[in-house]
Amino acid sequence: MKILVATKNEGKIKEIKEILKEYEIISLKEINCDIEVEENGKTFEENAKIKAKAIYNKTKIQCIADDSGLEILEYNGWPGVKTARFLGENKSGNEYSRERNEYILAKMKDIPKERRKAKHITCIAYCDKYGVKVVRGEEEGYIANEPKGEGGFGFDEIFELENGKTYAQIGKEEKNKISSRKRALEKIREVVGVDLQSGK
Repeated sequence: MKILVATKNEGKIKEIKEILKEYEIISLKEINCDIEVEENGKTFEENAKIKAKAIYNKTKIQCIADDSGLEILEYNGWPGVKTARFLGENKSGNEYSRERNEYILAKMKDIPKERRKAKHITCIAYCDKYGVKVVRGEEEGYIANEPKGEGGFGFDEIFELENGKTYAQIGKEEKNKISSRKRALEKIREVVGVDLQSGK
């Protein structure tokens, strides 16, 4: 079964391919789809649904779209849905990850660990001709005091687990067992291929 992933983020596509190995995962790049979807939702769920619907309506290929980010408890869930864009739309690409991470670290300078709690949230929407379904995955951790690790992408180098290691330090195999994206994709497994119209 072929599933289109509605993202240009190569890191996300690679992770999804590694987790959903039983499906043929294709990217927007592979089908030369250059649509830009305005993510104007107020929640991760809304943004995932907006993207999945837009891409499916254009391609007519069953697809999954995700929206993910950090919620820092000290700042009442900031940056939330703005995780990739809080420095501005012109700095939302993965190449600006380090700059965004350094901004967060500078903002949290001298804040003790017990107040550095954060959640990594991933919401994934699956859309086909029967409709759209959204699922959510969460992983709890902390904001590290400094970037740690060479692996991963996005904010992996500053999202620290209970064991003191960041996503970027634990390796992709371990990350793919515990991450919020993994948790959400496991739920998507139960949705893919289901007749969303009849619920069967």
